[in-house]
Amino acid sequence: MTLPKIASVDLKTLARDLRAGSRAALARAITLIESRRGDHQAMARDLVQALLPDTGKAIRVGITGSPGVGKSTTIDVLGMFLIERGHKVAVLAVDPSSARTGGSILGDKTRMALLSASDHGFIRPSPAAGTLGGVAAKTREAMLLCEAAGFDVVLVETVGIGQSETAVCDMTDFFLALMLPGAGDELQGIKKGLVELADMIAVNKADGDNIKRANLAAAEYRGALHILTPRSEHWHPPVEQQQVKWMWSMLEQRMMARLRADPAIRGKVKKIEAEVADGRIAPALAAEQIAEMLR
Repeated sequence: MTLPKIASVDLKTLARDLRAGSRAALARAITLIESRRGDHQAMARDLVQALLPDTGKAIRVGITGSPGVGKSTTIDVLGMFLIERGHKVAVLAVDPSSARTGGSILGDKTRMALLSASDHGFIRPSPAAGTLGGVAAKTREAMLLCEAAGFDVVLVETVGIGQSETAVCDMTDFFLALMLPGAGDELQGIKKGLVELADMIAVNKADGDNIKRANLAAAEYRGALHILTPRSEHWHPPVEQQQVKWMWSMLEQRMMARLRADPAIRGKVKKIEAEVADGRIAPALAAEQIAEMLR
């Protein structure tokens, strides 16, 4: 397809450099897809569409766990292990955003020192900004860009703060949940849904005085997994299913964007929202009124 040149971004050149493996081009392309500007979003869609034939060849791995479980350290070591065996590894690390200010730390490169220094590694932190499932809104597109740039393993580190992790499970081939030793409290605190989603549960920090507790935790998790019905008898990466779920997710985002883009509709939605909050209108009726605006 013919790619347009808009403003200072030449999409044809950007796509060419990205296919050649330029990490600078990859970083710039991800910045483009994360932009909220309407013209940038249109350009991003053209870029992703043009690069689509170069995608789909990577293994996508989601990694989650509570804060302090050692996700970044695990990814740093795992990434280097894969690189030493000839792979190129991209890490999309979703940082928690402040619920009040929307700010985020974005310090993942300092927490993955070995991987960030490798020529065969790429780390991109993105603010979650309240996205359901602890995954940045544009993570799916970012994965495709990484694949087009030649990275054959893409690791997605999620926020891991108790939100639903269904989103990352739907967009990856393998879902790893990291747990801390101390099975009793940890097992009580973990959501049943997360255990059902995980393809593997790994008890981290199993060294020194923690070895006995880690073994106990592993035994209890094995027991918990044994009573659950597996997602499939023989595990297989649900690539086509990922694409379909991505389509519906994008459609939902587009519909929400329409509600926000029209000032008149935005004002009506705010009014309906206030009426629901005050108990003057039922949520079901409010949803119907908003849906009617989209028609």
